[in-house]
Parts: sequence; C-alpha cells; structure tokens
Amino acid sequence: MNTTLNISSYKFVALPDAPEIQATLLARALALELKGTILLATEGINLFLAGPADAVRSFVDQLREDARFADMAPKESWSDHQPFKKMLVKVKGEIIRMNHPTIKPADGRAPSVDSATLQRWLAAGVDDSGRAVVMLDTRNDFEVDHGTFNGAIDWRITKFTEFPPALLAHQADLADKTVVSFCTGGIRCEKAAILMREVGLEHVYQLEGGILKYFEESDGSNYSGSCFVFDERRTLDAALLVAK
Repeated sequence: MNTTLNISSYKFVALPDAPEIQATLLARALALELKGTILLATEGINLFLAGPADAVRSFVDQLREDARFADMAPKESWSDHQPFKKMLVKVKGEIIRMNHPTIKPADGRAPSVDSATLQRWLAAGVDDSGRAVVMLDTRNDFEVDHGTFNGAIDWRITKFTEFPPALLAHQADLADKTVVSFCTGGIRCEKAAILMREVGLEHVYQLEGGILKYFEESDGSNYSGSCFVFDERRTLDAALLVAK
C-alpha cells in the first residue's frame, strides 16, 4: 500500500542566510521523522523529502511561514516504502551546479509552458505561432536512457556543467525554432532556458515543473519510457508509480 508521500520542490530566491537556516530545517525534518535531502545555497533551495503525509505536509507548512518560501508548491508522488536512507541538509555553492555565475534565476525566469499547452504543441508539431517545436533534454545521458519525450534533442552530457559548452556547439541547430527545455522537476531546465536566451535564442521556454509535473497533469502522451529519480525508487512511470 502506498502510504509514503514523496515530495520534490525548489525555488530560486536570495538566501544570504543559507548556513544559518541549515540547522533549523534539519531539526524540523528530524522531529517529523522525515528522510531525504535539502540543498541550500545563496541562490535558493532544492528539496526531496519522504515520510507520512501529515508529517511531510507539516514540514511544508512550516517552511511556507518564511515569506521567501510562501509560494512553494511541491510535486507529490507515493510509494510503499521510505526511499531515502537518512535526512541531510547541505549548504552548497549552487542548488544545481552549472558553473555559470551570470545565470541568476532569482533575478527573473525564462518564460514557461504548462503541460496542456505543451501537449497541444507536440500534437501539432508547431507552437501557437506556427513555429516548429523542439524538445531539449537537459538531463544527464543515463537519465535520458530511461525515458524522454519523443524526438527530444539529447546532447549526451554526463553532468549539468557540460550543458553550456554543448549549447554553444549546437546553438545554430536551434535557431528559428521554439525550444522547450525540460528535466526531471524543472530546476535544470530553468537555468538552461535562461542561458539559451542569454546567448541569443529568442523562442525559448522551460517546461513548468519538469517531467514529474507533466506526468501529474497529463496522460504522459508524447513521452516514452520512465523518469529517473534520485532515490531508491529509481524510475517512475506516467502514473507517478515505481516503473515495472
């Protein structure tokens, strides 16, 4: 029986006090007997937590008491076991490492596209302006191998820091197209979309909430395979259940 609630969420927001709130968040999570990982950096927060539903939602409610996190809306899925071994709260240089300091999502996001709109575009092959739509997978190669959007561009990167040079090498291939960047939960494709606009690509969107939100809000059409997640569940299907 799936009684363990799993959540993932992130927000790019200025956190100059990241080291100070580390201990507070760890104490709260341990008191609620949650397990998972929370990453903090001056650019924001990225979290993956699992436990009984009431405990997980209590943690989120407490987190939202800080105005900087008030609008966080975690993506939810369920499992029949605890997929994490321990509870960690880490302070890092970036919540998702890109090694490109000019990319600051907290200063302004690239435009996003929701699941329903993306489904319509993919069915038609063009966006609402009649421009060809291409999907750009910003994940690592081994993640892509478990599943991706049909026909998605995959540059076979092995870590996200390889995305900027890969973009420069393939930038001409994306000109005059509508490019939708995507990843597991939205965090990588958010930085990727900003970088693409920075280098001069005009028609760039990020998939709001990533693959997991797409699974939550759609029937999973136009996607083949499963979605790799970084816990003991390994991969989820379009119903957000452990893939068989």
